[in-house]
Amino acid sequence: MKTALVLCLLSSLSTRILAEDKAAEAHPDTREWTALFADLAEAEFKEGVWTIEEGVLTASEDEAIWTKKDYRDFILDLEFKTADGTNSGVVVHCSDMKNWIPNSVEIQIADDHSDEWGKADKKWQCAAIFGHLEPTKSMVKKPGEWNRYTITCKGKLITVVLNGEKVTEMDMSKWTSAKTNPDGTEIPAWLSTPFAELKLDGRIGLQGKHAGAPVWFRNVRIKELP
Repeated sequence: MKTALVLCLLSSLSTRILAEDKAAEAHPDTREWTALFADLAEAEFKEGVWTIEEGVLTASEDEAIWTKKDYRDFILDLEFKTADGTNSGVVVHCSDMKNWIPNSVEIQIADDHSDEWGKADKKWQCAAIFGHLEPTKSMVKKPGEWNRYTITCKGKLITVVLNGEKVTEMDMSKWTSAKTNPDGTEIPAWLSTPFAELKLDGRIGLQGKHAGAPVWFRNVRIKELP
């Protein structure tokens, strides 16, 4: 009986180690990368909305926080934590911060474990390119647990790794319509710029406390690509 228990524990430990090794391969070593939003003086946002404490960034309202410079080709790595019902996002290629929704790409953050988002259109779930492309699977952890994103933008290509697995890969040049996706599904009307025409030089942002549910970020780092 004890032997069986030991074997079971060893098997469980081995599985966990393999999973951790796989995640380490999927996510880069970012220790030498440039930190974003660690110093709020280096960001643009509505005064009083965003705060950082012990390295954790959060917002009290539905207002985004933005980098002060434009980025084009880069790898963005960060951690995020949801609450019950969280609906937020990471915004890239933003050419108009005042009217960012139709002038950017949003990588969705959502609490897929909630009834609202778990049953939503998959193009609205976590790691989706919001309204345009669903992830291959839901990998977001339960509310209260930290998740990790690695988002690579190179030309018109975007890839998203969530918690050790590449779940989303997009070639923006294929999205030539503002009304329908390449698979024939409808694009929300407020996303009115075809991705094939979207400017690539733009700000990077994080969406704030949307629909009443908070979101937290930490260890936001970037590596620009040649």
